Amino acid sequence: MLAKRIIPCLDVRDGRVVKGKNFEGLKDVDDPVKLAAYYSDCGADELVFYDITASFEGRKLFSDVLRRVAENVFIPLTVGGGINGLDDFDRVLRCGADKVSVNSGAIADRSLISAAAERYGNQCVVLSMDVKRVDGRFAVFSHGGRVPTSLDAVEWARYGQASGAGEIVVNSIDTDGVRGGFDIEMLRVICEAVTVPVVASGGAGGTEHFIRLFKSVDVDAGLGASIFHYGQTLICDLKHELKNAGIEVRL
Repeated sequence: MLAKRIIPCLDVRDGRVVKGKNFEGLKDVDDPVKLAAYYSDCGADELVFYDITASFEGRKLFSDVLRRVAENVFIPLTVGGGINGLDDFDRVLRCGADKVSVNSGAIADRSLISAAAERYGNQCVVLSMDVKRVDGRFAVFSHGGRVPTSLDAVEWARYGQASGAGEIVVNSIDTDGVRGGFDIEMLRVICEAVTVPVVASGGAGGTEHFIRLFKSVDVDAGLGASIFHYGQTLICDLKHELKNAGIEVRL
């Protein structure tokens, strides 16, 4: 059995880590370089860095901040935000990213996933989806959850896998920042549709939410932000609780 991964997420705006609720009401948290080094040292399996306003503002990801983050972590680093072409892949990989997350850029140009997978390998390409319930279906949103699209999340996940994405991150807008638990229903539907690793994001508020996640759905990893940023839950303690609950993790 593969060990389940615990992944902190740095949502970065204007060079600072921020966090909100349902993708709104963002508040300042901390310096991304400081937090990244802390997570690298305290047992995180991987780290995610999202420049959350790059696509919405129509600009490139902040390379200087990313480069300093990458220099201070010794775990796999996934980077997203403003990834619209292969040149953006090149740039963030040169800055130290191990994997590149595409979201709005792939919605705008569906050939980007396959082109990136062909050049860099499937393991480098992560399809990130911001998903919300709309009229009884799971709808995909772009530009940091601000713009609705016509895409169905299940079909988009299948397309991403078929095009070469090696991993899919499912961000539930409905549960983001609420700390009431992961969106089990949404995750189950998407996990049943694909065979590549799925990372659950949105809703983590306590150890019991990770235990329920891994016991209820066949996801490969749980991603959290505020639960870790504010010291509510320490990753080392979380992993020991997961181990005690019979869930395989790396200690």
